Amino acid sequence: MKKTLLTFSLLFAFHFASGSLVAQQDFQGKAYYMSKTTMDLDEWGGREMSPEQKKRIQERMKSFLEKEYILTFNKEESIYKEDEKLETPGTGRGWGSFASSFTGGPKYKNVKSQELLQDQEFFGKQFLIKDELKALEWKMGTETKKIGQYTCFKATATKTVDEFDWRSMRRRGRGRDAKDKKEGGKTNDSIKKDNDPMSEIEVPKTIEVVAWYTPQIPVNQGPDDYWGLPGLILEVNADKTTILCTKIVMNPEEKEQIEKPKKGDEVTKTEYNEIITKKMNEMREMYGGRRGGRSGGGRGRRH
Repeated sequence: MKKTLLTFSLLFAFHFASGSLVAQQDFQGKAYYMSKTTMDLDEWGGREMSPEQKKRIQERMKSFLEKEYILTFNKEESIYKEDEKLETPGTGRGWGSFASSFTGGPKYKNVKSQELLQDQEFFGKQFLIKDELKALEWKMGTETKKIGQYTCFKATATKTVDEFDWRSMRRRGRGRDAKDKKEGGKTNDSIKKDNDPMSEIEVPKTIEVVAWYTPQIPVNQGPDDYWGLPGLILEVNADKTTILCTKIVMNPEEKEQIEKPKKGDEVTKTEYNEIITKKMNEMREMYGGRRGGRSGGGRGRRH
């Protein structure tokens, strides 16, 4: 009983002290995050690679699998931007370049007006995705842990995954492909994959999310898409991605104006996904046509 009262008293004190900061008219904070997504190379044909080949590929992939972000926030608004650094020569090519087309730019959230805005470049064209800020149904836990100097509480939720979220992409039907190869045969599905590499990729409809938030900073904000808890979210574990806060600066001397993204053709998320789907279909047809052209040409020369 005494332990429960002590915990409640501490939380009340944190809330009161932090609340006085939030009440300031020019209140602002900056939270620095490291985002890391794991990718199993064996899932994408890495079993046939040498350790040296795997190491080289992992180094090239590091530039988009591991990123640093800054969340600038006040009582109602936040902007989440990548802390961009110079790329190491030779990185960001191939799959990295492909995945970067699905990585968004600065993300603006307004928890009062429920507004979400994001810069997005896709194959050289600029878009402004404008949508309603969607809330997750958080289940509040009692488990706690320390992140830096902050006491954090656990919350969990089930999140619907965007169909083009590369962080949750998986290779489809690995077991069946291996069996086909072992038996020396091909199914209709495997023949289809030869003509359409995109058919090998799938994204789960939902993922489980674990978040850690601190009532010591009682703002309704967090990194990336995450918000809606009674305190700043300092850590998120979502499928194969972990986002961890590494530093917080409260009321910095030089305030940064939180501006809404404005550049690009304005679209909703649904409209934007339709644009991506159309582009993917065009690429699929081009890819299939080129393969067919080469095969046909080869047969002509043999005869």
